[in-house]
Amino acid sequence: MDIGKRLKILRLERQISQRELARRTGVANASISQIESNKLSPTIGALKRILDGFPIRLVDFFDEGWGGETQIFFSAEQLVDIGDRGVSFRQIGAGLDNSAIQLLHEKYQPGASTGKIALRHEGEECGLILKGCLQVEVGALKRILKAGDAYYFNSQKPHRFKNVGTEECELVTACTPPSF
Repeated sequence: MDIGKRLKILRLERQISQRELARRTGVANASISQIESNKLSPTIGALKRILDGFPIRLVDFFDEGWGGETQIFFSAEQLVDIGDRGVSFRQIGAGLDNSAIQLLHEKYQPGASTGKIALRHEGEECGLILKGCLQVEVGALKRILKAGDAYYFNSQKPHRFKNVGTEECELVTACTPPSF
């Protein structure tokens, strides 16, 4: 997917200038311009902040034609991957506008993170580490979790995730309400 092109189309459809989007999101106008021209690849955190300026969720940004019909069972190939840069977020279902929960199968490659700037959004989230280790920062607290460990917190607190290990980290997470 051409993230830059898609972002530019979304911005133009909503008749928002790059400067206005920068003002709404706190992301530099120059960064938005570079992302739209594919000279800069945004982190998931940066892209989420930009999309919050519309507002549109990450999963809807990456969705390529989900029809909104009610689906109960999902094959592995049907999980919507909304990750990038060493982080994979595979969501169960798409178009979660009327859903109360979001469930993700996440993978972080060694050194991969959600970005330098902490995430914040409405709701709560939790996760269970299946393999590897993950550094989780919530507010002033920081801990390295390993397989079998878990977390649960209020998502309005600033938070970040980073694989500080030497192997892929795999986990299952839930967020309510859906934030991506």
